Amino acid sequence: MKGISGILFFLVTGLFSVQNTSEISLFNKDLNQFLNTRDLTLSKDGNEAYFTIQSPNQEISQIAFIKKNKGSWNEPQLASFNDSFSYMEPFLSSDGKRLYFASDRPLHRDQQQKKDFDIWYVERNTESSKWSEPVNMGKPVNSELNEFYPSLSHNNNLYFTMESPNGMGKDDIYFCKWDGKAYAAPQLLNENINSSGYEFNAYISPKENFIIYTKYNEKGGLGSGDLYISKKSSDGNWQKAENLGTNINTKFMEYCPFYDEKNKTLYFTSRRTNLPPRKFNGISDFQQYINEGENGLSKIYKISFDSK
Repeated sequence: MKGISGILFFLVTGLFSVQNTSEISLFNKDLNQFLNTRDLTLSKDGNEAYFTIQSPNQEISQIAFIKKNKGSWNEPQLASFNDSFSYMEPFLSSDGKRLYFASDRPLHRDQQQKKDFDIWYVERNTESSKWSEPVNMGKPVNSELNEFYPSLSHNNNLYFTMESPNGMGKDDIYFCKWDGKAYAAPQLLNENINSSGYEFNAYISPKENFIIYTKYNEKGGLGSGDLYISKKSSDGNWQKAENLGTNINTKFMEYCPFYDEKNKTLYFTSRRTNLPPRKFNGISDFQQYINEGENGLSKIYKISFDSK
């Protein structure tokens, strides 16, 4: 049985590798200045990007952004709503007027004690307007547990990660259905998505017809965290998730997916390492080589990918 499962796995990974023949590249080399970069979200026109920057051990986490000016990205800036608490995993609404994220900030500004991670948002009138003060999404989305990685379809159904004793594993993917006025209670996605292990960082497609997320140390995977995709069948049920294959996943951690459907580009974070030893022409040459290469720190990559 082990041999058969191995053959099936490589058939699946081979299929996705054939579908994605282009090379993986860094999203933006200018972000090499940061030690850990992750969690990309792009505006609909592709001219604005938000992401997370972190300290080496992730105890400091802030949301930053870049904007395009005449086709080139400007220098990164910190989002205005950051403070001394942790901010991460931004997701920009399709109209660009609301930015969702996860934070452990307290519910009230006069409080100094951080809480568990909740899903928050900020709003603005136009792309050039200033963001509002953060707004907690409240119940039933948030709870006394940790909620992470918000992602919304065009109908405003909200998908996110939650650590719950009532789930299938420690981290699972949930969604809250939007009825036009309010969100329903979180629903645990079925066993074709979740398992007794770890599932997290789910990106939901605008039409809600596929979901890409990370499974950690999944049996038959490549190692650490791999990206998987599940598609909805004609009856509206999620199909068994499939590994995205060796052209995307490695034995290192792959996570935090974001898909640009218009340009058929998959963005994701990886901690891959590939720095062949060589001789250096001084300190600056050494520094440039280890900063710009696949050095084991979290970086944002991109690859052409057809979700169909």
